[in-house]
Amino acid sequence: MRCPFCGNEETQVKDSRPAEEGAAIRRRRFCAQCSNRFTTFERTQLRDLTIVKTDGRRVLFDREKLSRSIRIAMRKRPFDEDRIERIVNDIQRRLESETEAEIPSRRVGEIVMDKLREVDQVAYVRFASVYQNFSEARDFQSFLGKLDKR
Repeated sequence: MRCPFCGNEETQVKDSRPAEEGAAIRRRRFCAQCSNRFTTFERTQLRDLTIVKTDGRRVLFDREKLSRSIRIAMRKRPFDEDRIERIVNDIQRRLESETEAEIPSRRVGEIVMDKLREVDQVAYVRFASVYQNFSEARDFQSFLGKLDKR
């Protein structure tokens, strides 16, 4: 593993332990060259996923992009980092269990919306406002009206 501080390729693992309820391994590493410490996570990836954007472009699934969007939706909500990681893991597993290796971006958005609806309505509405491109207050009103009917 390359040191993120100095680029040295020789780093030592100082500690390993299960993380994310056994879904990952957390490793504390030490760089002998610059003496910095850093953490890495090792996760199981079932298969490579390709996301098909609405304009037809194909990009590899980016877990970090998914994680960022979930964190933004859940900002200042009563969830700790471990809970957010579990949510991201659940979404990634659902995506990996899809029958096709190429998944439309619309489907990714639907899965995220389903998960956020289960865990936090405020995060759900925040995500929906970006995902569905709300442009006016009445878009929020219409969406919230539909939410109340469920």
